[in-house]
Amino acid sequence: MSLTTRLTYVLPHRLLSSMARRLAYSDNPRLRAWLIDTVTQRFGVDLSEAAKSDPADYPTFNAFFTRALKPGARVADPDPRVLVMPADGRVSQCGAITADADGSGRIFQAKGQSFTTAELLGDADAGRAFDRGIFATVYLSPRDYHRVHMPWTGRLRETVHVPGRLFSVGPAAVQHVPRLFARNERLVCHFDTDFGPMAVVMVGALLVSGVETVWSGEEIPAYGTTTTVKDYRGDDITVERFEEMARFNYGSTVIVLLPAGVADLAPGLGPEAPVKLGQALATLRR
Repeated sequence: MSLTTRLTYVLPHRLLSSMARRLAYSDNPRLRAWLIDTVTQRFGVDLSEAAKSDPADYPTFNAFFTRALKPGARVADPDPRVLVMPADGRVSQCGAITADADGSGRIFQAKGQSFTTAELLGDADAGRAFDRGIFATVYLSPRDYHRVHMPWTGRLRETVHVPGRLFSVGPAAVQHVPRLFARNERLVCHFDTDFGPMAVVMVGALLVSGVETVWSGEEIPAYGTTTTVKDYRGDDITVERFEEMARFNYGSTVIVLLPAGVADLAPGLGPEAPVKLGQALATLRR
């Protein structure tokens, strides 16, 4: 385990993330310019794809980091049976949700590391809906577009804000921190679709200063101490395939869960595969 990963066990996660948030929302022009220039150069951000390509057009670092793309910069796969990739980034893992000895679903994290669907979703009953289904975990680095879009059209049923730590979600931490994605603070978004349930999980991380949704605005922070469930069954909120649903600040991870027997992952997807919003994630079997 690297020294950096070891340090994440003792660092004050929420304090550091709160400090990062204050910096991200500062309108100090020198600080804003320094942060944008530093991230752009260090991570190779391609601003030619952004709706605003001039860094000076962003009033804060957060506005830059959650920037919109130019129309047509990403397009949805034309096959009407395809569930699309929810974000730019890199596949951390994807595949089948396997069954434990007791029948509960288990999601592979990295060699020697895994967690259950119940742990990830914060609810055993919700987890059972995805037993023997498929999952895809996508890591968004600081260079990536940080808005998350819908893999498939769905009607929002509920969200579950699960409190937790804020470990880094970089490759080294994923390899060594047990049950990482089921330990970090996260927002679980449950949708009802024409093929059944679909879960999209927005996983927080060290220095991630916020998770926002298009239907409710800012969800994290405030950082939670107890699990918070919001029921949207009566609100008739439908988000279309490829439409924006949420956004991150700084790098993090989104996990998509699909139930058994409804879809097959797109050929060629695997650990470390670079992906773009809108490309094929999975194809319905119907």
